[in-house]
Amino acid sequence: MASAAEQAITARSVRVTLWILLIVYIFNFIDRQIVNILAEPIAKELQLSDTQIGLMTGLAFALFYTVLGIPIARLADRPTTSRPKVIAVALATWSAMTALCGLAQNFFQLLLARIGVGVGEAGCTPPAHSLISETVPPEKRSSALAFYSLGIPIGTLLGMVIGGILADMVGWRYAFLIVGLPGVLMALVVWFVLRDPRQMHAQAALKASSHPPAMPMKDALKTVMGSPAFVLLLTAGSAASFLSYGKTTWTTIFFQRTHEMSPGEVGFWFGVINGVAGILGTWLGGYLADLFGAKNRRHVLSAPAIGMALAVPIAFLAYQASTWQLALALLFIPTVCNSLYYGPTYSSAQGLVPVRVRAIAAATMLFFQNLIGLGLGPLFFGMLSDWIQPTYGAESVRYVLYGAAFLGLVPAYFFWRCSLRLYGELDQKD
Repeated sequence: MASAAEQAITARSVRVTLWILLIVYIFNFIDRQIVNILAEPIAKELQLSDTQIGLMTGLAFALFYTVLGIPIARLADRPTTSRPKVIAVALATWSAMTALCGLAQNFFQLLLARIGVGVGEAGCTPPAHSLISETVPPEKRSSALAFYSLGIPIGTLLGMVIGGILADMVGWRYAFLIVGLPGVLMALVVWFVLRDPRQMHAQAALKASSHPPAMPMKDALKTVMGSPAFVLLLTAGSAASFLSYGKTTWTTIFFQRTHEMSPGEVGFWFGVINGVAGILGTWLGGYLADLFGAKNRRHVLSAPAIGMALAVPIAFLAYQASTWQLALALLFIPTVCNSLYYGPTYSSAQGLVPVRVRAIAAATMLFFQNLIGLGLGPLFFGMLSDWIQPTYGAESVRYVLYGAAFLGLVPAYFFWRCSLRLYGELDQKD
């Protein structure tokens, strides 16, 4: 009886942990992605170039987000650290800085506020991944991390829909204020409700003191990068992230420039299509990874490899479509296919390294994914748009997106290469 009751409590605590972390991650992506739908009205008021838009939406955020992620992950890996407390402080910080974006009077002030958002969000995912991986068994890790990763499409959907509606109704400044402040209240929920497994027992202090000392940073990074499969996974994930962030930012602008839609219209229609497809793809990716990966570990990454290859021709047709309705309909399938990688990638990253360096593994993955993806994706496509604009005019964004669609073959190749190594490496270091 006691054992059954204890298992019920444990199952309940796992569900509570996963749901709270999902909500936090939704806030994370609302505050991160709302700037994409607001970029065009911001650019018009502050007179920004496409390169400045790329810098504001990408590199300014990503540089600090990625650099600070490593030391925060190092802190999260310490046995005495409360990971929920780290997440709560991070949530309060990035939410407050999002609200401050609405007060910016020039490009430099907005850039500083976006840097502040990046500083706060650096403290979210590494401790969250570590917490989830310690809470659920390895055979359910892909599904659990895919569930957490649902915050990406849900947050992106809400950020675009809410941001677009607010931009049309009250302007981009109030949009930042309205979406930023609720996160501060959610931080209190995380602080007082979420519990770390390290501190859920009466002997927590004793257990913590008996843990081996934290691995030196140099050794931790050497351990993480010493896995050939992890390096291939890092390459695949970074390439996928580069295309995902770049395409999301410039697709919202593409619909406004090429199809002459308002921010509110783009926020709603593209937000819903992109969000629903992302939710379906993220869930499906985790489900397929656990289903087929249980039979053969290499199949944990089969769906992302196949999906990204299949997405290429359909995405090209979507950007070529003559109406926004057809373009949106065609984008649904490649968005599903391109979202299959979240759960399998992050679960594989956790399963390829020892327990003691899991937060560092997550932070390393996020460092490259966000520096290359979020930092350089929007900026690169913005610079490319500026470069070809004298030739193609307002259609420059469409031609940039043509190239982005074909580049999807790059992450597909590296996911396939990584899958060949999973059988010998995955879950061998727990």
